[in-house]
Amino acid sequence: MEPKIGITKKDLNTSVDFLTVVLANEMLLYVKTRKFHWNVSGNSFMELHKLFEEHYTQLEHTIDEIAERISKLGAKAIGTMQEFIDHATLKENSKVVEQKDMINELLSDHETILKQLRDYIKEIEETNDYGTADFLTALLQSHETQAWTVRKYMNK
Repeated sequence: MEPKIGITKKDLNTSVDFLTVVLANEMLLYVKTRKFHWNVSGNSFMELHKLFEEHYTQLEHTIDEIAERISKLGAKAIGTMQEFIDHATLKENSKVVEQKDMINELLSDHETILKQLRDYIKEIEETNDYGTADFLTALLQSHETQAWTVRKYMNK
């Protein structure tokens, strides 16, 4: 049943389309962060191992919230790995990389997501979907924090 919540069908579809890309990117980032958690080694092994675990645990929660937001807007969330890959703007990591490369790649992904979220928020604010704009703003703040903590390892 289509929600009658004061948002046009066109604007609901825009929000769902944006949220679907966000969901796909979060899933790719989750998988990548978990992979790096499993494979990190070197001087800061334990510190990064724990940091990556903290981040993928947060991402797991975020993924669920995004899928639920899509449902609240009357749509169905994607759920297969192929759908995630097809909708994501991030790329998978298909190789084992060194600690420095892990840090660089995760930081780049967070910064890509941040830029995209800012664009989406700006567009969604022009509709009546204030709930999604607020939701994405909170997500943006979370990624700012994660990017900041990863960035701190750039000079190590």
